[in-house]
Amino acid sequence: MALSEQYLEDDIHPIDIVENIAAHHDWDFDRISDEQIAMAVQGQWRTYSITLAWSAYDETLRLIATFEMEPPAEKLPDLYALLNEVNDQCWAGGFTFWAEQKLMVYRYGLVLTGGQVASPEQIDTMISAAVMNAERYYPALQLLIWGDRTPTEAIQVAIAEAYGRA
Repeated sequence: MALSEQYLEDDIHPIDIVENIAAHHDWDFDRISDEQIAMAVQGQWRTYSITLAWSAYDETLRLIATFEMEPPAEKLPDLYALLNEVNDQCWAGGFTFWAEQKLMVYRYGLVLTGGQVASPEQIDTMISAAVMNAERYYPALQLLIWGDRTPTEAIQVAIAEAYGRA
């Protein structure tokens, strides 16, 4: 059954959809407000904190996926250079580092202007893409920070997308 088959009415709040998706996947979540939900999604490398928030003002569903990272100060220039290379490969969403909070952040916004409604499949894809990208680039970030690799060397170990079947 497709995720959207359970929704018969057209005007479902996007955070309600996210809550149902989190329950469907059995993720730990907390409905912070009517407009925001936070959840923990387990990946291969670590657990990611994912927050989705609805802004009625600009009709955007915002996703922020974070994980802790504490690079030494001398590694920050290389980290930012690596993030530039990583973001060149990310067509939807992008990474940034919040130094004060010591968090690596993946951000994406789904614009739903004009009364558009997000489908459960769109929202599930947003969440999946956040986790997939974090998983893909996590090893490169670790090699850069703790393995004394250059940004160019580190990006080479990013897990490549697989095509076809084995």
